[in-house]
Amino acid sequence: MQREYPDRPIAAVGVVVWRGDQVLLIRRGKAPRAGQWSLPGGAQEIGETVADTARREVLEETGVHIGEPRLIEVLDSIQRGGDGRVVYHYTLIDFTAEWVSGDAKAGGDAAEVNWVAKSSLADHALWPETVRIINRAQDLRSDGSDPTGL
Repeated sequence: MQREYPDRPIAAVGVVVWRGDQVLLIRRGKAPRAGQWSLPGGAQEIGETVADTARREVLEETGVHIGEPRLIEVLDSIQRGGDGRVVYHYTLIDFTAEWVSGDAKAGGDAAEVNWVAKSSLADHALWPETVRIINRAQDLRSDGSDPTGL
């Protein structure tokens, strides 16, 4: 399926990966949001669960192995062109997970990776929704609750 001007939304994941009080960020190497800092993640492949997508994408983009992904939230990223047509439409399934092993290094669609203290997130000009998701992930981490209610 083509990513620009798609016929339907594309399912993708993002993962807030924690190592102590630091969050793993990637600088996107491709559109949409090329050159911007974001969470590691990417499109789900056929036959793959969203949790498996989370583990695979984090490993491909950063070389990092994560623990069990926990669902934070599902949201849409819809970008329109000047003519009003949908250029990109992703259904984003965001997770949080703890770092298990691996030295962070850029791979896959990531041009750069960096462990960032939560207090320094403002230095990375993140999409406001990404900051909100990181804050929710921290809240879930603090209270140990299951956001799905399951």
